[in-house]
Amino acid sequence: MSSQFIGKKSKAAGGWGALKSCGKHLLAGGSPLAGAKTMLKANQPDGFDCPGCAWGDPEHGSSFEFCENGVKAVSWEATDKRVTPDFFAQHKVSDLRQWSDHDLENQGRLTHPLRYDATSDRYLPVAWDDAFNEIGRVLNGFDHPNRAEFYTSGRASNEAAFLYQLFVRLYGTNNFPDCSNMCHEASGVALRQAIGVGKGTVTLADFEQADAIFVVGQNPGTNHPRMLGDLRKAAMRGARIVVFNPIRERGLERFSDPQDKLQMLRGGSTAIASDYLQPRMGGDMAAFRGMSKAVFAADAAALAAGKPSVLDHDFLRQHTAEFEAYRAAVDATSWAEIEDQSGLTQAEIEWAANIYLGAKNVICTWAMGVTQHRHSVITIREIANFMLLRGNLGRPGAGLCPVRGHSNVQGDRTVGINEKPPAAFLDALAREFDFEPPRADGNNVLGAIGAMLDGSAQAFIGLGGNFARATPDSALVAEILGRQKLTVHIGTKLNHSHLLPGAVSFILPCLGRTEIDLNSKGVSQIVTVEDSMSMVHGSGGINEPASLELRSEVAIVAGMAAATVGSAKVDWAALADDYDLIRDHISRVLPGFEDYNIRVRKPRGFYLRNTAAVREWVTPAGRATFWAGALPEAVEHQAARHDKDVFVLQTFRSHDQYNTTVYGMNDRYRGIYGERNVVFMNQADIDAIGAKVADRVDVIGVHDDGRSRVAADFRLVPYDIPRGCVAGYYPELNVLVPIGTAGEMSDTPASKSILVRFQQRGR
Repeated sequence: MSSQFIGKKSKAAGGWGALKSCGKHLLAGGSPLAGAKTMLKANQPDGFDCPGCAWGDPEHGSSFEFCENGVKAVSWEATDKRVTPDFFAQHKVSDLRQWSDHDLENQGRLTHPLRYDATSDRYLPVAWDDAFNEIGRVLNGFDHPNRAEFYTSGRASNEAAFLYQLFVRLYGTNNFPDCSNMCHEASGVALRQAIGVGKGTVTLADFEQADAIFVVGQNPGTNHPRMLGDLRKAAMRGARIVVFNPIRERGLERFSDPQDKLQMLRGGSTAIASDYLQPRMGGDMAAFRGMSKAVFAADAAALAAGKPSVLDHDFLRQHTAEFEAYRAAVDATSWAEIEDQSGLTQAEIEWAANIYLGAKNVICTWAMGVTQHRHSVITIREIANFMLLRGNLGRPGAGLCPVRGHSNVQGDRTVGINEKPPAAFLDALAREFDFEPPRADGNNVLGAIGAMLDGSAQAFIGLGGNFARATPDSALVAEILGRQKLTVHIGTKLNHSHLLPGAVSFILPCLGRTEIDLNSKGVSQIVTVEDSMSMVHGSGGINEPASLELRSEVAIVAGMAAATVGSAKVDWAALADDYDLIRDHISRVLPGFEDYNIRVRKPRGFYLRNTAAVREWVTPAGRATFWAGALPEAVEHQAARHDKDVFVLQTFRSHDQYNTTVYGMNDRYRGIYGERNVVFMNQADIDAIGAKVADRVDVIGVHDDGRSRVAADFRLVPYDIPRGCVAGYYPELNVLVPIGTAGEMSDTPASKSILVRFQQRGR
């Protein structure tokens, strides 16, 4: 069987490969100069925010610090290709469902509001006011507001998200399934429990002062490449970078900075990871429990030798609760348990612990490799426990850093996209707009899927995103979207969710982040976002709109709101015409946003105060709180080993995609070209199942819920990954992620711990 799709891996992340990729994507938008001009115009007085990842940018307001993925995101949006009504006249919706994710989005920008016509199986143009009025009619025809689900993507601005939550709460529900439910929900839950705030505590400046950085369950080279620049600087000044990742990722091994002319000329690169440990999937909690055990052993040895304690006892006494209970839990955990669950040896774990002990300032950073497991919340609690032992919180060069995905997923939460809203926020909203918001918890993503499945929800409105492809059990979700009485999708490009129309269905095309947004006075408006470092900054468009028919996300939300709840409480038209008015409302509703309009127009914007970063602990104990539970009885790789044919699968991105947006078919950091239906597997496991490299297999979900889940026709690729663990790309493999297997306390789909087996095709 041919294996020509397996090729040479990049020697390092970045480098000439990144520059060549940037050139290819800049030239791929239709007009050869369109993308390049976009990048050259990116420096704007009000700042420009990349529509890609949420990594902090030290130069907002003065320059656009872009990376390969930023170029892809911007050029993908700035394309000259257009999807006009003529496109839909030529293609039935049922035919378009057979197209790939890449081919759909590669058709270009949507240009007109569209309504689905079931008779012709096509989308037809519709007037904006007609669309808004029909949406309002359907929503107001339900017997209860909870019949509708209101989804949000992390690309929505603070202004659009605030207006959206206001509209929905005036309508009468807290049903806010949000993209954060599928990624960092566990981080928010765990950190609120541990330190009183559900955000990271570090800024970019802290990376310049850290002596050691623990990078856990993430792949910056593909998911947030600008982070590699900060890791490279840290490595070059001698900081130790300790990686915990089951898979060897090129970007965590070496990085060649395309902006370093000398390094590029010499073809050199910088080693990123000083130490690379490969736990089995789901083994991170045990690894951190083991490091704590090693720290306690070192402390006991130091005290026995008459030396100072290695723990920060002043910090522990003054700022923490439940320390002794945690120490007892660690003492009760054997090395045999730790080794078995982590997949690492005691020696490996002790080595990493010694790096921690030798560093004055430590940062721990993580992403979805940690958050998308059943036991993610307690894993993050364990990470926090470990960092508290030596006071690595609330001082320069140290802290906790969950790295968010989409550019404003953190900001959307801050301004009110939350199915479990805090009472203080609702109280402030009630005072500002003179109404009583709903107080009952709403649905998150899995709750929304369940409600649509059992019929209690009958409408879906998506502010961006590609819900059908991003969610678990994607075949099931595709089926239930088509049952809805109303589906509305707000977006810039065509995707598979748009092709699953309900009884009444609209596609409403919006301006992209790159486009100029003029109000009725001809003034260009800015929107704002919040990055992973809690910096809030402005973003102004730089391109002419793809179509004169486009409206901003804010204007679309305002139009739906006016047609549904009326304008007695809120002058939606005025807010849509002047975003400063929205920010004035936010400044009165949310602490930390005082003088919003003034502060956000300063270079780099402003920092939202983080209580834990200044050692103020908004927890029931009034202190940072240790978690003192036991390790899980078993994680998936331990359960799977009882059947030699069962493996633990994790989904991840290729280097040529961002979330469900697939820019191309290559993954040069992993040596894959022109193919996406692949499964990465230890060579010994390929041999053990009697297969060969590049053999074609069906991947079959192993679950006891009675539902058959099969991802058909994938190729096996040998890779440096622990035995019993396999990996492959989403959204193609999301069909295998069951909605019934989710994070405890977070409800996050367990996309990094899916039990599967393989059936070779033709056998």
